[in-house]
Amino acid sequence: MVNNLNLNIKKGDIYGFIGPNGAGKTTVMKVILGLLFANSGEVSLFGEPQNIRNLKRVGSLIEAPGLYGNCTAYENMKRFSILGGGTDKEIHELLELVGLKEATYKKAKTFSLGMKQRLGIAIALLGNPEFLILDEPVNGLDPMGMKDVRDIILRINKEKGVTFFISSHLLGELEKISTVYGIIRYGVLAEEITAESLARASEIITTQMEIPQVTVNEASGKLNIATDISRSAEINSKLVKAGLEVSELGVISTSYEDYFLQKMGPVNV
Repeated sequence: MVNNLNLNIKKGDIYGFIGPNGAGKTTVMKVILGLLFANSGEVSLFGEPQNIRNLKRVGSLIEAPGLYGNCTAYENMKRFSILGGGTDKEIHELLELVGLKEATYKKAKTFSLGMKQRLGIAIALLGNPEFLILDEPVNGLDPMGMKDVRDIILRINKEKGVTFFISSHLLGELEKISTVYGIIRYGVLAEEITAESLARASEIITTQMEIPQVTVNEASGKLNIATDISRSAEINSKLVKAGLEVSELGVISTSYEDYFLQKMGPVNV
């Protein structure tokens, strides 16, 4: 169940949607794609209400790619291109983009999990979508597979200008690529943070206040500042004057993981 969720995904963003299993991440994605219908509220895509026309500008990979095991990577792409559009030239370009050029004519049932995920992303890119929705794209992958998928996302975002909405419960992976973070708990958006604002806050503290030991944790939206607690009012004043909102200041007594778990705690809905 999702309640009063207000997400703001801007063009060019890599929006990391963080939350534990069962928090409502997949439900939100299915509502955006028109696979589920909300009881209230509305979905706006590209500045207008959700409709068949603008949904054609969205690609997606929800849960796991639905591949034909006895078909090759090319044959899988060809089948889906009938629905989503795409020429043979585009199919080969996309397979090369996701690192599957050498596996073009190999059957999908022989692929590793990471290769299947990459083929799923290639299929989602058919028709040249402007907005790509990926549900737990690195779930179950080994470290090398995670890096491969991460590099593909960054490359597509940079080279094609595709906006991403990516869900995960793995903070460390989203932290490496996301420009914006939304933390969801029990179907409610607990917090929305931009990587840019955190970097700017860190710069202000290190340069204007001459506090060199500042650690940025983008996935939790928190700065770890190694200084005397007596400077907390000064820090707050500097950040507010710079137009940055400060929601909390205090002595760190928990780890970042604990902070995240606190965000996932009980909430009244």
